[in-house]
Amino acid sequence: DPCRNFHCKRGKVCHADKQGKPHCICQDPAACPPTKDYEHVCGTDNKTYDGTCQLFGTKCQLEGTKMGRQLHLDYMGSCKYIPPCTDYEVDQFPLRMRDWLKNILIQYYERDLNTSGILTEKQRNKVKKIYQNDKRLVAGDHPVELLLHDFEKNYHMYVYPVHWQFHQLDQHPVDRLLTHSELAPLRASLVPMEHCITRFFQECDGDQDKLIALKEWCHCFGIKE
Repeated sequence: DPCRNFHCKRGKVCHADKQGKPHCICQDPAACPPTKDYEHVCGTDNKTYDGTCQLFGTKCQLEGTKMGRQLHLDYMGSCKYIPPCTDYEVDQFPLRMRDWLKNILIQYYERDLNTSGILTEKQRNKVKKIYQNDKRLVAGDHPVELLLHDFEKNYHMYVYPVHWQFHQLDQHPVDRLLTHSELAPLRASLVPMEHCITRFFQECDGDQDKLIALKEWCHCFGIKE
């Protein structure tokens, strides 16, 4: 099979021509496998797609058009009303997000104590310092004032989690810049619960070049280094 080890980007599938030479063509959205309701996704055109196969197949067919350039995965799940994010809420957002990232790393570290594999040895050593710090704010639904106070008092505990999340997302390619598609795995899963995340990332892009540099990312989270 000439298509066996031939890779196509999302929205395209391999097709062998008459000479048996493989090349990529747009996925026919109608030919996508059936999906369950929980696999539905919402596009930035505010339209519900049966799954990512249908969404990216549609985007591929619109390639070269304005609609195609603007169509992205917005969030997981069927489209619904997402309330607008207020100035007050967007100011609070980095406080909760920093705390959440720190707690995710702590969870990964605790899991690795039993069966290692989630974090690398270097990452474990970084998180171990946070985990063993008796001043660490334990996971919970904390008031904004406490989160702000803890960040000012224990700033060093929040630096690594913010850097770690950036480098987890910076993969295609690794260039210290986050594109819309690199942000998608984080954004798409959080939008239904965190309605401020889209506005937060838009405002992170200080020079409005549609890329978030490491310096812009850190500035958004209040990290100076």
